[in-house]
Amino acid sequence: MRIRTYESVVVLNAALEDDQIESILKRIEEIITSNGGEILDIDKWGRKRLAYPIQKAKSGYYAIFRFKAPTELIKELERNYRLDENIIRFLTILLDKFALEAIAKKKESAENENSGDSETNNESKE
Repeated sequence: MRIRTYESVVVLNAALEDDQIESILKRIEEIITSNGGEILDIDKWGRKRLAYPIQKAKSGYYAIFRFKAPTELIKELERNYRLDENIIRFLTILLDKFALEAIAKKKESAENENSGDSETNNESKE
């Protein structure tokens, strides 16, 4: 069983209530973890305007899952995406070492910016 790192972008129907969106995202997490995957990161972008209408919808709720999983999981995950009518688009890609390095650098720079902001906030309070 070969374990690889993947990124899956899911666009949900933005007309759903927040509770419904959260339950769909939880279900996706459960599919990944119950089939031997490990969630590394979930990036919820929220409601965004689509570049073009999809199924007459002009906006969608974007979520990105990064996870390690056996290669067999992708087929099952995408089958579940197709069966769920609230998922209007999805794309799952294999992350290579260059993509993983770029993601790590981006996270590190974001953390440095956040810690820098908190330090400047602390200095301004003093």
